Amino acid sequence: ATKMNERSSRSHAIFKVSLTQVTTSVPKKQFEKPTEHMREAVINLVDLAGSERNKKTGATGDRLKEAASINKSLSCLKGVIDVLVENSVKGTKKRPPYRDSTLTSLLMDSLGGNSKTFMLVTLSPHQDNADETLQTLRYGSRARQ
Repeated sequence: ATKMNERSSRSHAIFKVSLTQVTTSVPKKQFEKPTEHMREAVINLVDLAGSERNKKTGATGDRLKEAASINKSLSCLKGVIDVLVENSVKGTKKRPPYRDSTLTSLLMDSLGGNSKTFMLVTLSPHQDNADETLQTLRYGSRARQ
C-alpha cells in the first residue's frame, strides 16, 4: 500500500496456462513406427503494478526500493514494446531487450513472434493523477501500434 493506493499490492502477477495436445498417427505400413504430433498453446494473464511517482507515494526504505524495481521493470517493458513497434513500422530487425528485466524475460514468448497480445490499461479519474493517467494512455497507445 502507498499514499496513492491504500489497497495496492505493489507487485506484478503472472498466471500462466499451458496446454499441450499430443496426437499419435497410426502407421500406414506394418514396420513403420507411429508418429507423434504435438501442438502447444500458452496464455499468460498478467497484472502489472502501476507506475507511481515516488514523491506522491511517500515510500521510504524497502517500499522505495520496491517502487524503484517496479518502475524499472515497467520501463524495460516499454523498451521492449518500443523496439517491437519500430521493427513492425520501419521493418527493422532490432533485437528487443527482453533480458533487461525478469518481467520482460518472462513475457518474451507473449510479446514477439506469432503471439497475440492484448493490453488493458486502467486509469485514475482523479485530477491529482492526471500526469500518471496521461502516461498510462501513452503507454497503451504505443503498445497498440
